[in-house]
Amino acid sequence: MDAVTVAGVDCGTNSIRLLLAKVDHTGLHPLAPRLMRVIRLGEGVDRNRRFSDQALERAWRAAREFKQVLDGRPVDALRFVATSASRDAANRDEFEEGIQSILGVRPEVIAGSEEARLSFLGAVSVMQAIRQPAGLPEPPYLVTDLGGGSTELVMGGDGRRSPVDEAGAAYSMDIGSVRMTERHLLSDPPTAEQIRAALEDIDRHVDAAFEAVPVREVRTLIGVSGTVTTMSALAMGLEAYDPRMVDGSRVRVSEIRRVVGRILAMNRQERAGLKAIHPGRVDVIGGGALVLDRLLDRLRREAPGLGTDFVASEHGLLDGIVLDLGRRLLEGGPSPCSAHGV
Repeated sequence: MDAVTVAGVDCGTNSIRLLLAKVDHTGLHPLAPRLMRVIRLGEGVDRNRRFSDQALERAWRAAREFKQVLDGRPVDALRFVATSASRDAANRDEFEEGIQSILGVRPEVIAGSEEARLSFLGAVSVMQAIRQPAGLPEPPYLVTDLGGGSTELVMGGDGRRSPVDEAGAAYSMDIGSVRMTERHLLSDPPTAEQIRAALEDIDRHVDAAFEAVPVREVRTLIGVSGTVTTMSALAMGLEAYDPRMVDGSRVRVSEIRRVVGRILAMNRQERAGLKAIHPGRVDVIGGGALVLDRLLDRLRREAPGLGTDFVASEHGLLDGIVLDLGRRLLEGGPSPCSAHGV
């Protein structure tokens, strides 16, 4: 085959996304606009280790909407990937069976290492297309995927010992926008004591991540996920979120730090007035902002080659899911049904 049509679903702790695309030997080519719905599947999972009935219904409602998009389209394969919250929920079988009854494919609950690999593939696959005044972003790359329940750090892309989009060292941290909010930021706005406790929690995870990932070698940081792109839009001063302005932009770390302080001082009503923040992120953006701010600060001190900015990207796990699936089909590998448990 010269090309295949595949669909991917990325079901995270806070949001669920759909991408339908053609994949050929030149890469990934979307066939329809990406869809994203905030479903807060991981609401309460950090505390209760279970999906609530309301969260499950929100996920199934989104799946039914995705089915309407896919119906009648000639799709060669569909891969549904679930991440952090699904790894932790004791009743995930109920979630998986509901999704399978709607979409005909059973969710694949992937490990943090696989999530990191796919996020890196998706983020780096578009580096050649990012137009920068100083040329292409310089490898090695460090991709950070800051989700609702977990944050992945993955390094690679030297282009010498391995393909430029192949991941190397990786680590998955159980910290994210939803977890930090539910664990620590219990006031609105949060107190100084709550922020201090959250930062101590974040630092423990970053310590472990930096032992596993040689960040001192990194030359370019690529930030993906809704928290990173939202904070980037705020740092750029956008009145409303515009993916065309955010994707591939160079964002100064100092501007992110300024915006983080502003967000943490706001209450919910004030945050809701910022149109660059999706309504589904208003409650948890502070927790994600703290993770991003602390990670950037630690990298500034421990990765001297990174400089003073990073690349914000709209491309990450979802792109990696679709691109990886399409490549497997093109290479004549196992069928998606047998490979992914349908």
